Amino acid sequence: MQHSFGWPLDNQTGGGSFLYHMEDEQVMVGFVVHLNYKNPYVAPFEEFQRFKTHPSVRGTFEGGKRFSYGARAITEGGFQSVPKLVFPGGALVGCAAGFVNVPRIKGSHSAVLTGIMAAEEVNKALQSGRQRDELTGYEQGWRGSQVGADLKKVRNVKPLWSKFGLYLGMMLGGFDMWTNTLFGFSFFGTQSHGKTDAESTEPASKHQKIDYPKPDGVISFDKLGSVFISNTNHEENQPIHLKVKDMELQKKSEHDVYAGPSNRYCPAGVYEWVEETSGPRFQINAQNCVHCKTCDIKDPNQNINWTTPEGGGGPNYPNM
Repeated sequence: MQHSFGWPLDNQTGGGSFLYHMEDEQVMVGFVVHLNYKNPYVAPFEEFQRFKTHPSVRGTFEGGKRFSYGARAITEGGFQSVPKLVFPGGALVGCAAGFVNVPRIKGSHSAVLTGIMAAEEVNKALQSGRQRDELTGYEQGWRGSQVGADLKKVRNVKPLWSKFGLYLGMMLGGFDMWTNTLFGFSFFGTQSHGKTDAESTEPASKHQKIDYPKPDGVISFDKLGSVFISNTNHEENQPIHLKVKDMELQKKSEHDVYAGPSNRYCPAGVYEWVEETSGPRFQINAQNCVHCKTCDIKDPNQNINWTTPEGGGGPNYPNM
């Protein structure tokens, strides 16, 4: 098992990698990019391909064969970002509710524990004959539980990283975790995450275009070839589940101001700006979608709405 942070990302762009050795000489490798990056030219998929060429990990992949690919947006805001968890007839638990402990790189225990908490409240409701109401005990109790205690200790790590960059931010975050663990308090209080991921994106005029190397087909690969092995298979005649609210805004802002970042933040080649004689046209290749939901989060105008597609279309990950 190996984790890293930083390279090939710059000091102002958060993220890191994981590499797990599995049975039968299989390896799981992934790269995480924090979606509050400022530079609209950043392409998380390309950063992942570049990461695999580092001398410390390249040898792990040489001579190997790819057999699966996928992408997901991680709810990693932590203690101060957990939404309301209950509603009539249901509840949010685990990673879906944002209980991932990012600096500790763990979350399965939180998923299990919050699932147990919610189930206990369901049992109480059934025993008392309640129905059509909310599981308020779960909503009110999680912050005082082991899950809440874990997340409170590390609540400032991500905000400090975002505010001060990789090097200083990680040192301050480590110091904050130390004081929270040993003494139960923070010199920083509870830091805010500041802007949303969409609002963090800056106009292209403030940044330089990133020239990513072409994939070599051995260690690094292209998007469409990767989507093919994700086993995604949408029916061709199903309604498009990716909705653009205002196409004129998409052209005037996402394309003209931000240089079309949808083509880069999407890890599946869903979005394209096609140059035509009449001007650029926004094309959506919905059949490529691997359901990561990044577009719904990162579009600078919140102009793209990811809706639930027809079921059974994938991605379908083997050995998971």
